[in-house]
Amino acid sequence: MLTQAMDFRDESEALYEIVAPINEADFRKKTLFKDWTVHDVIAHLHMWNWAADASLRDEAEFMAFSKKIMGEMRKGRSFTDVTDQWLGTLRDRPLLETWRGFYREMAERFAEADPKRRVKWAGPEMSVRSSITARLMETWAHGQELYDLLGLERADKDRIKNIAILGINTFGWTFRNRGLDAPSDIPYVKLHAPSGALWEWNEKNDANFIEGRATEFCQVVTQTRSIADTKLTVIGETAARWMSIAQCFAGPPEDPPAPGSRRRQRSS
Repeated sequence: MLTQAMDFRDESEALYEIVAPINEADFRKKTLFKDWTVHDVIAHLHMWNWAADASLRDEAEFMAFSKKIMGEMRKGRSFTDVTDQWLGTLRDRPLLETWRGFYREMAERFAEADPKRRVKWAGPEMSVRSSITARLMETWAHGQELYDLLGLERADKDRIKNIAILGINTFGWTFRNRGLDAPSDIPYVKLHAPSGALWEWNEKNDANFIEGRATEFCQVVTQTRSIADTKLTVIGETAARWMSIAQCFAGPPEDPPAPGSRRRQRSS
């Protein structure tokens, strides 16, 4: 069984549990991520979960979806408008429950799939394992704006190691995506897991390294926090350059949030 599929399900369940108690008006409240509402976040997660599942089930169906969505985006329509068009009349709490039912079924399908099988995506094709890991990362990253909106401190589990690995593996891509040469001196990374375990990557180097909580490293590489708003220790020019532009998600280069712009907004 593909463990990343179960990690995706569990992260989605944790997010569902904090959103389920909100009232109907709260679905329209804006987060600190591009003014997306709670509805917008769940809608985005559901549509791209559906797309990833389609790429596993029916390549032709996925390709038709991708062509239509990208065509609408090229017309200048916003991400949220295109998503709402795809959803039709599905909104708010009915959407929340639809999202939950779908990710549960989807996780089971991915759990039983060959992890090395290649599947299509909007960018380069990827393995089944990478596809569901990307959905875990997106759920965790977009979940952050909802935890922040509701004033909640997320109690992470060690399943975020999947996201940390994505961050490590996209070191070179982060630079190349901006038209920059990737440095050859890859920093040593030492992270403290939620469980207290120690995770380490790359060769030890006292002059070029990053150390701190795994949660904060994941927040930086998913661009849900500015490096300035974390307690990560960052030593060396290459490590500092990386953390200033780190991006573990696909797409054109995005700038990290400004210091203080992403934070918990109120007490629960």
